[in-house]
Amino acid sequence: MKDFLTAKEIEILQEAHHSSHFRKSADRIKTILLLNQGFSYQQIAKLLLLDETTIRRYEKQYKKSGIDGLLEDHYHGSMGNLTHDQEEKLRGYLKDHIYQTVKSIVVYVEATYGVVYSVEGMTHLVRRLGFVYKKTKVLPGKVNREKQEQFKKEYLELKQTKKAADRIYFLDASHPQHNNMPFYGWIYKGTSKTIKTNTGRKRVNLNGALNLEDMKITVLSEETINTHAMMRLILTLVEKQPQGAIFLIVDNASYNHSYELELFLRDYPRVHLRFLPPYSPNLNIIERLWRFFHEKHRDKYFEKFKEFETAALSFFQSIHQYDSELKTLLTDSFQTLPA
Repeated sequence: MKDFLTAKEIEILQEAHHSSHFRKSADRIKTILLLNQGFSYQQIAKLLLLDETTIRRYEKQYKKSGIDGLLEDHYHGSMGNLTHDQEEKLRGYLKDHIYQTVKSIVVYVEATYGVVYSVEGMTHLVRRLGFVYKKTKVLPGKVNREKQEQFKKEYLELKQTKKAADRIYFLDASHPQHNNMPFYGWIYKGTSKTIKTNTGRKRVNLNGALNLEDMKITVLSEETINTHAMMRLILTLVEKQPQGAIFLIVDNASYNHSYELELFLRDYPRVHLRFLPPYSPNLNIIERLWRFFHEKHRDKYFEKFKEFETAALSFFQSIHQYDSELKTLLTDSFQTLPA
């Protein structure tokens, strides 16, 4: 039971505890924090002068509905303290400004509108206004949008001018871990779902190539992804495609720029490398295939690593069972990063 909270969940609970004006709310929060530290139900009941049944009830409420559910019975909210017009202005403001803590929103509302909320009350308000607490998405800070637009233009020209026997491949590697991780999903209210997991962190190193025109997918398992792994993948593609030019769209990993690979390609004049702009995973279509694979395999349990590796490769060998799903996913309609 120990260490089931994330660092951010601990921070939110501690913030709510410091701001709580109700002893029972504080006891509920302390219960969850103490459970996370490894205290038993009996120990916590003794420390907080409560009974074990109550401790278990608090735990169940938190697991079911988070901090809102934990504090719900003792919420003496401030619903309606802001006028409808003020709530709409707050909604618009919060859409444009990210606050990491509810307490910071409390401070903003008091300074802007002269209305005081408790942390519990503000939590209910922002949820009612349509906000949820979730991770931000990462956008590469060094992305060059002009170079991305130039790549799209050059790709379209290549696609339109290549000969009938020529093929374009998107290349990249993926490193699935032999260890299932918890994930979000729709689970019936009041119930919980569990998945088996391993303690190891060994990974399968998959090196892949995706040809959209024929929907051909080639995936090799490697000890490590390096220049020699790229050579093996290229040789496999050359063997599979005996005629026509082979255009490989690759990222800027050091092994793709190695002198050894350059020398190797001199013996294969049909093969041509086309480099993506730096920090542009959104332009590499095979990234979508890797995500699709992870979604299909994240709840599958394999006792032995070799079984996990075999299953990963088997997935791609029988990939056409998912053709109906992949038809709309694997297209060269490139994702555009926000400005």
